[in-house]
Amino acid sequence: MTKRSILSAFLLALLATNLPAAEQNQTDTHKTEKYDVAAFNWPSCHFDKRWATFFEDGSQGEWESIRNSKPKWEGHYQPRVPAWGYQMDNDRKAVEQKIDAATSHGVNVMIFDWYWFENKPFLESSLNDGYLKAKNIDKLKFYLMWANHDATTDWDLRRSHKSELIWPGSVDLPTFKTVVARVITKYFSHPSYYKIDGKPVFSIYDMNNLVKGLGGVQQAVDALDYFRAEVKKAGFPGLHLQMIYWWAVPKIDDSGFASKKGTAENTIKTFKIDSLTNYQFVHVSGVQEDYVKWADKALSKWPQWSKQFEIPYFPHISIGWDNNARYVRKKGAVTKNVNPETFKKYLLKAKAYVDAHPDQPKLITINSWNEWVEGSYLEPDERFGMGYLEAVKDVFVSPEN
Repeated sequence: MTKRSILSAFLLALLATNLPAAEQNQTDTHKTEKYDVAAFNWPSCHFDKRWATFFEDGSQGEWESIRNSKPKWEGHYQPRVPAWGYQMDNDRKAVEQKIDAATSHGVNVMIFDWYWFENKPFLESSLNDGYLKAKNIDKLKFYLMWANHDATTDWDLRRSHKSELIWPGSVDLPTFKTVVARVITKYFSHPSYYKIDGKPVFSIYDMNNLVKGLGGVQQAVDALDYFRAEVKKAGFPGLHLQMIYWWAVPKIDDSGFASKKGTAENTIKTFKIDSLTNYQFVHVSGVQEDYVKWADKALSKWPQWSKQFEIPYFPHISIGWDNNARYVRKKGAVTKNVNPETFKKYLLKAKAYVDAHPDQPKLITINSWNEWVEGSYLEPDERFGMGYLEAVKDVFVSPEN
């Protein structure tokens, strides 16, 4: 199928989401399709010795900021209260409940925000002690997004106004090799690790920081080639390298350097990227008060990316944005039309996109499973209950199932 025919099919499918409700339902449910609906997972609500220093008490991780948040204007939805209570995200029993809820509503993949600071893992307990020890982990696939951004005082309510560096997210080559060894041996061989064509999927959040730490574009290319070789040595057919696409992606020029003359296409070819997705609408659309305008701006890029890039773009939908729980001062937030019904309309557009791209896996990413502190989560709260999960189920789970 040509790029032009794929784009035409996408636009036609997108029009289907504007049909009257009865006709739309017939369009969405006339046959069973298999979709991989992947939610980013921010593992911040448990005790971690270094994480505890970001909070006054520290025993419950980021629940402390979420629980103690106060509204900053009339009608501001704070604090956000979890319907399941303030569960530790490394508690196996609690995680088993999360897995059952996710998979029964069509969320069959988790993308874990995975960290490496001071040459050691950070916030791994949710994955290692919660999810991977859960009795029902076989229901769920997972993969890692290396969240290699800098750690700053923005995580600490008492110091968030300073935005000072605590730990750099960039790493040198010896540290990179340590990371490679850990993810291959500890995660890639797990039977629930998500793969495309047999290749473990590994996502990188901040490609610019990767280049910075390794010392340049060519050094980053060599390091990623080393990663691929190590994956093959471990018995896999290769590595599926996914890049989070946002403004922090370096643009490589024709001479092989990051510059203002560079293009995203060159970046993708240089680093041999296999696919793209986004982490949050805010990285594409900034902060807008109205969810509809915010989401429309993000989705307006999809036809361009489909035409521009030769590799798959996996469509992304965010639930909301409000990170005021991290700050004393008022921060901009998405506050209008933020509800499961509106969210569902954009899920339908993501479904239309993947249906119009039959040559790529039917993967959709969502922000997020549990970004409570940023106001973007599928987990049930006291305001909407299971509404966001029900929206996913309505769109992606066939009535026959």
